[in-house]
Amino acid sequence: MKENFQLIITIVFIVLAIFGVLVFSGAIPIGEQNKPGVLGTVVLWGTVGDNIMSPLLEEFNKANPTFIVKYTQKRAESFDQDLLEALASGSGPDMFLLPDNLALHYIDRIISIPYASYPLASFKNNFAGAGEVFLTSKGVLAFPLSIDPLMMYYNRSLLDADGVVYPPAFWDDLTSLALKLTKKDDSNKIIKSAIAFGHFSNVINAKTILTTLFMQAGNKIVLEKNGIFNSSLSALSANPKYNLSEILKFYTDFADPNKDVYSWNRSFSNSNNVFSREDLIFYFGFASELASLVNKNPNQNFGVAPMPQIKDSTFKLTGANVTGIAILSSSKNFNTAFTAAGLLSAGDFASKFALATGTAPARRDLLKVKPTDSYSSIFYDSALYARSWLDPSPADTDNIFRNMIDKVLSNNLTVENAISDASSKLGLLLLR
Repeated sequence: MKENFQLIITIVFIVLAIFGVLVFSGAIPIGEQNKPGVLGTVVLWGTVGDNIMSPLLEEFNKANPTFIVKYTQKRAESFDQDLLEALASGSGPDMFLLPDNLALHYIDRIISIPYASYPLASFKNNFAGAGEVFLTSKGVLAFPLSIDPLMMYYNRSLLDADGVVYPPAFWDDLTSLALKLTKKDDSNKIIKSAIAFGHFSNVINAKTILTTLFMQAGNKIVLEKNGIFNSSLSALSANPKYNLSEILKFYTDFADPNKDVYSWNRSFSNSNNVFSREDLIFYFGFASELASLVNKNPNQNFGVAPMPQIKDSTFKLTGANVTGIAILSSSKNFNTAFTAAGLLSAGDFASKFALATGTAPARRDLLKVKPTDSYSSIFYDSALYARSWLDPSPADTDNIFRNMIDKVLSNNLTVENAISDASSKLGLLLLR
């Protein structure tokens, strides 16, 4: 019975979506189609500021007069509660800006666009690989809008002072530099750190850094088949060098006073503050953090480089935060919402949204046209090989990764057992 209902919904959605596209393109005329808003008004919710969205949507609505997109800004802390209350009262939005780490949280409330309506090949041709975080075996959860790749910020002045011409492109080289650049006193106290690795609590973006390392080794963190999600953290690698236990050890060694690469401990404040104070040479942060880093220390001479890679890897990869536009299953205007979401994720709006938020557009054709400022070019290049994963609950997985790291550092678990424990806990989260 459930399968029949899902089949009916899929067929209805395909018909509505195709009808909406044909109407919008003019292939099917409807009375006074040229009048503004003839296809209706759809409401978009998000946590991005009105100061960014209002001028962008004003331009978008002028360029697409056959329907109207209205935006409502919500606070991130109350977004979930606001949405639940709106849905219960029948006044919810048609669409919302969906962060990739909340896609599983909202999966039962959004329309999964079937591949019969949006072919998989077309999706992959249109969007960079990071957008594939919104793909499941049943369809597309959201239209990818922007990609915020994880980058390596570095202090140029400190590298110059130590005769380092270029920032490292590979992890092996970074390890060698950590030995050279970390300054300690006679009691082994760190005076100046090369790299903020090893801990969780004071390493900004620690979870993304570690999952990026895992994904660079070929592990996808979460796998989905036929609507069932499972942890892949316990999956074995054909190459022992790429086993996640070895990668976890690589990460935690930087916080072990008995290791030569020791360069970070709990006495430091958050890594972005230490970087801006110029007591940390390499900081791993998102492209969108650029403006805040400049504001923290306008006189700091820093540069941006791609995320280091595994030297003998056959592919490049960095982590990312991805934002998409999802259509709520409660929308009363499916076909217009579908058309609007598709257009918002393409062309002028998507390009300007990326610039305004300090990110890169998710569309491949837009990534070809790089802004001329100092940093966007490298952000756009990194966005092409960025990847993400379906996080079942950001707060809960923060705890899983924090405990995994802490138990290794405290010698309560071996790296192998810590990985296994984390995988089991992640698997239980995915069953909810």
